[in-house]
Amino acid sequence: MNKLLAVFKREYLQAVRKKMFIIMTFLLPLLMAGLFFLPGLLMVKGMGEKKVTVLDGTGMLRGTFEHQDETAEPAKRVRAREIPSTIKIDYVPRPADRALEVTARPYLNRLSDADKRQQLDGVLLIPWDSLTNSDARMRFYSRSATDFITQERLSSVANRGIRRYRLTQKGLNSDEIDRLVSETPVDAVQLSKSGQEKKGGAATFMVGFMLTALLLVPSFVYGLEIMRGIIQEKNDRVIEVLISSMSPSQLLIGKILGVAAVGLTQITVWLLMAAGVGAFAATTASIAGIDVLQFLSVSFFIYFLVFFILAYLTYVCVYAIGGAVCNSDKEAQQLIAPITMIMMLPWFMMAAIITNPDSSLSVGFSLSPVFGPLTMFVRTLVAEPPMWHVLLSIAISIATIAVFFWVTAKIFRVGILSYGKRPTIPELWRWVKVA
Repeated sequence: MNKLLAVFKREYLQAVRKKMFIIMTFLLPLLMAGLFFLPGLLMVKGMGEKKVTVLDGTGMLRGTFEHQDETAEPAKRVRAREIPSTIKIDYVPRPADRALEVTARPYLNRLSDADKRQQLDGVLLIPWDSLTNSDARMRFYSRSATDFITQERLSSVANRGIRRYRLTQKGLNSDEIDRLVSETPVDAVQLSKSGQEKKGGAATFMVGFMLTALLLVPSFVYGLEIMRGIIQEKNDRVIEVLISSMSPSQLLIGKILGVAAVGLTQITVWLLMAAGVGAFAATTASIAGIDVLQFLSVSFFIYFLVFFILAYLTYVCVYAIGGAVCNSDKEAQQLIAPITMIMMLPWFMMAAIITNPDSSLSVGFSLSPVFGPLTMFVRTLVAEPPMWHVLLSIAISIATIAVFFWVTAKIFRVGILSYGKRPTIPELWRWVKVA
């Protein structure tokens, strides 16, 4: 036991004393936040200002497309706000011209104009019979085949204007039309088995993804650390000195537990950092209608800790095997890459699991070896699975870890002193039987 603790202490202190560990412990949350929010900001920034010409064959939709000032009547101000300020519209009425494509040709040529001041980003054609013909079809020309955001915005505004005109023809006034076509928002609410109401919807979806990443990333990062550490010690022949004074199993368990403690240390720091800004985040989120406290119950911390440990110990054994049977990082990566892809199946199917946590797919993944910790944690986060599902998942994961430790120890016992060609699957099976 003393030798195992010595390995544990060495692995732990060697990792936490590194400058990179300290830097990444405090920097990684900022990087993860950037990965979630920066692409959206860049997309909005990258879209820039769009210059669009609307050729209205009906000649009746000017008020729908032209921005109104704040002195305009309320109904017109509402319609104006449907068009983002980044879309600059030049409205051209053509009520008497039914050959709209011919009239539109000069504007379509401006899509490829070399002069940026004259160049257009899109042209929307509204047929002359759009107000009366339900089969009429608008056409949107653009310099980009994927400018669907601008297309959908303009289409929505045009259709809203057409509906308003048709209702006006039925004798309704503007106030009645606004009341009839106004949209009623929907609040997503999760109703627990105890009758407690919690805010759901997109916020829960995003929180599920972020917390799952927080559960998954350290397991793979420190699994790689163990794999590389074992390969380095093999190449430096340090491993031969170590196992001369202790058993391979003691060395393996000490390494795994030491790096697990490193991961838990980092996770604890992240949670403390989250708690430090929790008050500000809760205040900001409450203004947006999001109850952050629903994700921070006592059960959340218990489940997170339990399933983090289970996921970590499950994945790290696989990386330890990779380090034991390979002689270089390149060989190990080639061996581990397809296995890692299989282990990450729950992550690739996370959208389906979060949106339907009680489906047969979600239940099957949560009660299966290897995939159980990650999937069951997500189910406990977004739903209330039966307690026997949770306990069975934990039991299956513990049994899986015990088998993995047993197999890993046997392969490790032979593999750490094996050099040269990487063993094949039949050779690994013989190692398990003879070790």
